[in-house]
Amino acid sequence: MVTLADVARHAGVSASTVSYVLSGKRSISASTRERVQRSIDELGYRPHAGARALASSRTGILALMMPLRTDLYLPVMLEIAMAVTTTARAHGHDVLLLTGEEGPEAVRRVEGSAIADAMIVMDVGLDDPRLPQLKRAERPAVLIGMPGDTTGLDCVDLDFEAAGARCVDHLADLGHTQIAVLGEPPAVYARGTGFAERTLAGLRAAATERDTGLLHRPVEGTYAAVSATLGRIFEERPATSALVVQNEAAVEPLLAVLRQQGRAVPEDVSVVAVCPDQVARHASVPLTAVGVPAQDMGRLAVERIVARLGGQAPSGPLLIAPELTVRESSGSRRGHGRR
Repeated sequence: MVTLADVARHAGVSASTVSYVLSGKRSISASTRERVQRSIDELGYRPHAGARALASSRTGILALMMPLRTDLYLPVMLEIAMAVTTTARAHGHDVLLLTGEEGPEAVRRVEGSAIADAMIVMDVGLDDPRLPQLKRAERPAVLIGMPGDTTGLDCVDLDFEAAGARCVDHLADLGHTQIAVLGEPPAVYARGTGFAERTLAGLRAAATERDTGLLHRPVEGTYAAVSATLGRIFEERPATSALVVQNEAAVEPLLAVLRQQGRAVPEDVSVVAVCPDQVARHASVPLTAVGVPAQDMGRLAVERIVARLGGQAPSGPLLIAPELTVRESSGSRRGHGRR
């Protein structure tokens, strides 16, 4: 690895002169500056984060706060993180991944140090405890997710409320009047996680508007949990003819339980999901679904951070319109249900 001392020897100057050229803190003659820069280029020297910070008060690093929780679908989180990383590199930034569940303390650590220029925050709750700290922070932040109050915040997210409504509208258009929702694990709702709560709000509002019965049940993504929950649903609402699932881990257990019960999809029960396209496409019955645009969410978050670092004020919430793709799992209510 080429060091600052190597550059100094190559250019025939002192190490402090190279440091001054990098930091701009002292006046250096044009000829010396050119000689040092030529040595930097020829040797392929890359200043470390500290040197870059001295030169520009910037580290070139973005902090991505992505708590790794067992009750969230990790592949989606990682897809967003990959989109953040690749987009950041395209703009000349590296990404520091913070995976701990530290809440406001993580924000304070980034804000109180020189480890990153800006923050991208995931797993956002409606009343997220990090929000007061983020609003006071001097370093810009963008949320991938939508809190209850977006005042003064940059946010990027799928319009999950509209996504829930699209699911109900699709099923109601097919004649379904009793719909059950298999949601995220209970802990996700207990935290007030934004995407889950907003989807549920959209489902309920559309069901009311379409005069459709709606039963919501949180569920863990295991076969046993899905089987027990589905049994209770059909016991409580035997006329249920359609299911909406927003829990990627529960998709295959759900389809397996339906097969075990002798319920054909979509002949007996229609199934619609809110999930990534790859999950919907590769399910044992390809699912009609509203896709989760993970790559777009990560890319747009970085583009907003870059704009903020360039001096742009917060732009407020950016909601991505949901797209529902009809596949093999949804059909007309005629002949559905077991009464």
